[in-house]
Amino acid sequence: MASPPVLLAAYAGAVFLASVAGGRLSEYGAMTHRRAQIVMSFVAGFILGIAVFHLLPHGLERIPGPNDFETAALWIMFGMVVMIVLLRVFDFHQHDFSAEAEAVHGHERVRKGGLFGVALGLGLHTVTEGAALGASVRVGFVEEGVLPGLGVCLAILLHKPLDAYSITGMMKHAGHTPRARLAANLAYALICPVVAVGSYLGAGMLGPIAEGPTIGRALAFAVGAFVCISLSDLLPEIHFHRHDRGKLLVALSVGISLAYALYLVEAMAMHDGHGDH
Repeated sequence: MASPPVLLAAYAGAVFLASVAGGRLSEYGAMTHRRAQIVMSFVAGFILGIAVFHLLPHGLERIPGPNDFETAALWIMFGMVVMIVLLRVFDFHQHDFSAEAEAVHGHERVRKGGLFGVALGLGLHTVTEGAALGASVRVGFVEEGVLPGLGVCLAILLHKPLDAYSITGMMKHAGHTPRARLAANLAYALICPVVAVGSYLGAGMLGPIAEGPTIGRALAFAVGAFVCISLSDLLPEIHFHRHDRGKLLVALSVGISLAYALYLVEAMAMHDGHGDH
């Protein structure tokens, strides 16, 4: 297995490239409305599964004391509230720039929230993802898991292109130059990798006594944030769209099932690793 810094560097590089690629997609036209909804449902299900099957168990294991569940619940709620506030204040979670969506919304979202608010909201949102990635890699290596942090990395890899697509798509509709869109795309793509590395190194500097409880609370916070991110994509589609409900449900189920399959692989690998000792 690769060393923690090497694996984290690989994750960070993959996230950066995925984000840049997603941002560049807006230069070649928007996805169709149907494809956008199916992709969003799949990614929402996968992120929801990662939060429940991966982040939550690791967080609970590292919160000590008789009130561990209560502490985890408070931090999960804190993560959800923070993300809800960000969504409410900055109104940034718009991934569909298809012709069908434009016919309904036009340029309203660009005028209403402003690009600065969208960029700030998505930036704060990706800070949470980066912190979760760095913490999950450190936790996984302590537990001798197989490819620690893989599930969280995949969740970010799937979701980050949608966010980058939102930023560059809105900038394109607002009339910004290709150079400005490229600069914003690259800057946004760097946030998650930088925060992931900082989170990993920061947890290491805390020392073995503080590292466990601190990472446990951070992972619980990430659970709340990931659940909110997932449902902010999923619930509007279920509520407002009468078409393709079966396809959207299948996409959601596939995403959750993939997250659970990764959990089973990780659990079996950890069991085999402990058995070898």
